[in-house]
Amino acid sequence: MIGTPSVVGDVMTRTVVALQRGAAFKDIVKAMRGRGVGALPVLDDDRHVMGVVSEADLLRKEELRDGASGEYTRELRSGDLTRAAAATAGELMNTPAVTVRADATLPQAARTMARHGVKRLPVVDAQGVLVGIVSRSDLLKVFLRDDEQIAEEIRRDVLPHLFAAEAEPVRVRVRDGVVTLTGRVTDTALVPVAVGWVRGVEGVVDVDCALAGPSRRPDLDPDFPDAEGSPSPPTAQAGTGP
Repeated sequence: MIGTPSVVGDVMTRTVVALQRGAAFKDIVKAMRGRGVGALPVLDDDRHVMGVVSEADLLRKEELRDGASGEYTRELRSGDLTRAAAATAGELMNTPAVTVRADATLPQAARTMARHGVKRLPVVDAQGVLVGIVSRSDLLKVFLRDDEQIAEEIRRDVLPHLFAAEAEPVRVRVRDGVVTLTGRVTDTALVPVAVGWVRGVEGVVDVDCALAGPSRRPDLDPDFPDAEGSPSPPTAQAGTGP
C-alpha cells in the first residue's frame, strides 16, 4: 500500500473512564450510565488492562435476583453464576481482556472486534498500558473523508507508481467514496494491482474500474478496421501475381 494508512491511535478516544479491581457494583453502573457506554476496562495500579466489565456481566445479577429455577441455573455456565454473585469489578470482569495496539491499522481493529463479538476495544501501548478506547463508530470515521481528498491521494500516491509512462493520464473521479478509474494503459496486468491499491486508500467505499488496454494501430495490424469499418485489403507482394 502506498502512503500511510490511519491507525487506531488516530481515531481512538483518549479520555477513558476505567475501573479499579475494587470498584463496587453500583459505581460501575453509574460510570456506564454517565458515559453512555456498555463496557469499561479494569486496570491494575500501573494502568495495565486486566479485564473488561460489560453490561452483560452486570445483568447476570438481575437475571437471578428473583430466585431463578434450578433448571435455569443449570443452563448457565459456572462463570455466569460467579458473576451473578459478584460485587466488584475484579469479580465481574472478563479476563484476559481483548485489546488492540495504538499502532494497529483500522482493518486489524475491525477484524479483532468481529472475531470476538465486541463493540469497543481498550487501546494499549507496547507495555499493555491503557492509552485509549476505540469503538465501531470510531473506525467508521474514515468514511467521512472528502471525495476530492481521496481523488488527490490516488493521483499523487497511487497512479504515478503504476502508470507514470502513459501517454494519457488515467482519470480519477470520486463520488460518495466510490472511485471510478477511466483511460487506456499499456500494461493491463497492472490494472488489478491498481484496483487493490485504490481500495486501500482511506475512505474508499468501492472501485469502478473502466481501464482498458492500448488502442491497436492500423499500420501495425492488417486486421484492424479501416475508416469504412471493414478490414483493409491485403497489400500485393512483389513477385506474386496471376
